[in-house]
Amino acid sequence: MQMELHTGIDLAVALIRQDTLPDLLQTATSQLANAFGLTHCWALELDLSGRTLHCAELDQDGEFDCADFSHPFAHVLQTGKPRELSRAASYRLDHSGFQALLDASDRPRSFWLEPIKGDDGRTLGILVLCHDEPEWDSITAMPLYRGLKQLLTHQWVSQLQNRDQVWQRRLLKRSLDHLHDAETVRQRCEQLAGSLVGNSADMTYLRAQIIRAAGSQLSVLVQGETGCGKDLVAKGIHDFSDRASGPFVVVNCAAIPDTLLESELFGHTKGAFSGADKAKEGLLAQADGGTLFLDEIGDMPLALQSKLLRVLESRQFRPLGAQQEQHSDFRLVAATHQPLQKGIEDGRFRRDLFYRLSQFPLRVTPLRERPQDLEALCRHFIANYQTREGAGPMGISSHALHALGRYSFPGNVRELRNIVEFACLQTPVGDDIQPEVLRLDDLFAEPARMVYAEEDAAGVPGVPAAADIRDLKAASQAFEAAVIRERLRQYDGNRAQAAESLGLPKRTLAHKCLKYQVAE
Repeated sequence: MQMELHTGIDLAVALIRQDTLPDLLQTATSQLANAFGLTHCWALELDLSGRTLHCAELDQDGEFDCADFSHPFAHVLQTGKPRELSRAASYRLDHSGFQALLDASDRPRSFWLEPIKGDDGRTLGILVLCHDEPEWDSITAMPLYRGLKQLLTHQWVSQLQNRDQVWQRRLLKRSLDHLHDAETVRQRCEQLAGSLVGNSADMTYLRAQIIRAAGSQLSVLVQGETGCGKDLVAKGIHDFSDRASGPFVVVNCAAIPDTLLESELFGHTKGAFSGADKAKEGLLAQADGGTLFLDEIGDMPLALQSKLLRVLESRQFRPLGAQQEQHSDFRLVAATHQPLQKGIEDGRFRRDLFYRLSQFPLRVTPLRERPQDLEALCRHFIANYQTREGAGPMGISSHALHALGRYSFPGNVRELRNIVEFACLQTPVGDDIQPEVLRLDDLFAEPARMVYAEEDAAGVPGVPAAADIRDLKAASQAFEAAVIRERLRQYDGNRAQAAESLGLPKRTLAHKCLKYQVAE
């Protein structure tokens, strides 16, 4: 009796000291086996759903479906009563998991299957006792066995409660973190709405995606038609990223001739080529610690694309004429109005570079697909005009908004801005913009006469009358810009067709557009 008491105290202390449920069950089964001379002892835990029993020591074979009556555990759970199982009966059970448990138990002559229940009647699991001498009444009737089973049940419930509390705390923390993240995204989206204006679903979604992109280091590919604000998207990604304090380096791949683009990007040493009278730091090096924005990436020469791909993979590059490679820690944002998939099919753009650029793809919806943003954009441009000029119209009339709503805006938001700013100039201070001062389809109603008629040249916005010209070079540039604007409008912003119609190389036209700030 004293030996049993001493053993019981030792076993109880061992159970109480366990901090986790797996440790508790492993200790209990080993202690029960030693105390009662069992060949083996198993503890099967019932999951929270009440559908599956788990035996951690059996790994993959240790799961038993409670609805599967080909093993005896389902019967025990259903009746809620202990059950003895002979070896002869166990051989007849056609269940791979149960047969694996028999093999791990060295196939004893008898099994005792006993459900473990908490005070509230909830079944916690099943104890499986293995013995070659089937004298279960003498074992289960012992005070030591009953006391250990009661203590095991109490500790089992305590561990489940602790686990539930930990899980609930983690769930609460995760929910609070999610709410905090959602609130942070909402606040940043509101800030971004100051530059990327619009209340449409497309713009709301785009702003949220920009904030998410800014929180990563993935390369971003911004696709959208000319004039839709891809540069603002790139700037937003930079401004809301952890690189906001670093440089924001912009490269217009279409405006720089092929022969100069590589030198602009990589830089060069003194004497690297004819005319390189001093070393020059490239834009890749200048973007270190910040964001590199490659605009019109679809116009990048194929040979340079392969070099860019290597830079993106290693962040290593070598200036022209240099012997040593340099490192630049930049985040890449690229943009294009061209369908790159067609460029890949035509062999003008590398497929592997496309996938490397579009780790986080963004698409900017054209203005014609979100007419509900027109009013907000107009008021935004009017406010900017008032700030810049110190005065301006009060707003825009509903009739003018209706007229704008019927227009397709081939030049997108950039075209709308030009139209609104011209209308601001034509509207008396304090009045609302009216439909008659909007330049829409009649902006270049007679483009052919501009080239030949001096009297019409004075009617072209930005071109002075012949008698008023005091700077011939400035007047010529203004006239050239007007012709380019008209031709781009004629070809719906297609630079290749516009350049061909004017007898210019595409890159020359792109350079002039950049120089004169011509909106397509």
